[in-house]
Amino acid sequence: MTDFAERLAAVRSQIADACEGAGRSSETVRLLAVSKTRPASTVREAYASGCRWFGENRLQELRDKAAELSDMVDLSWSVIGHVQRNKAGTVVDLADELQSLDSLDLAADLDRRLEVAGRTLDVLVQVNTSEESTKSGLVPDEVEAFTLALRAHTRLVPKGLMTIAMPSTDDREVAACFDKLGVVRERLRDRDGGGWDDLSMGMSGDFQLAIAHGATCVRIGSALFGPRD
Repeated sequence: MTDFAERLAAVRSQIADACEGAGRSSETVRLLAVSKTRPASTVREAYASGCRWFGENRLQELRDKAAELSDMVDLSWSVIGHVQRNKAGTVVDLADELQSLDSLDLAADLDRRLEVAGRTLDVLVQVNTSEESTKSGLVPDEVEAFTLALRAHTRLVPKGLMTIAMPSTDDREVAACFDKLGVVRERLRDRDGGGWDDLSMGMSGDFQLAIAHGATCVRIGSALFGPRD
């Protein structure tokens, strides 16, 4: 077994344990392998071990890797970083999902390009649950109005919400961010009569806690690929 396969098995075991503790099936949690800064060869190794969803936040890096890995027809790319409007074309060309939507101007650009391309795009709205000034995302009180305005862009398919928790060693502070995202999701569900099923939250250091608080997608980088250079 390769080092990656061993790390993947360990992460999957931790996901299963966290789901069992939460009274959930591990099938309810999607593992997004965060491959940013990793070479295409590493993505290929991860694919060979069974990973199919990969997260990138630099769009030129995504373009380069997608070209090199174009033979992997069932590989899916999720954009997880801030996207500038002038890079919307790369998202439309290559991404299966955008997890970091927080701008109506970007939404409009994506919608126009998707119309031309004849396709739709799954999106998650990024929420800044810690309300740190250094983070992208909408503050929780902005989400309802934003998602109402998003209805005008019919080529975008809202699937849920994404957040990055406060970087803290206090589990209570981290869990509070996850719970806040769940509260926002319930408001949207009450308004819309359902939907908004996806909660993307939890990374290598806190994904088990995130699962305990309702995560349906965990974004795992170093726990899978090892420390970054």
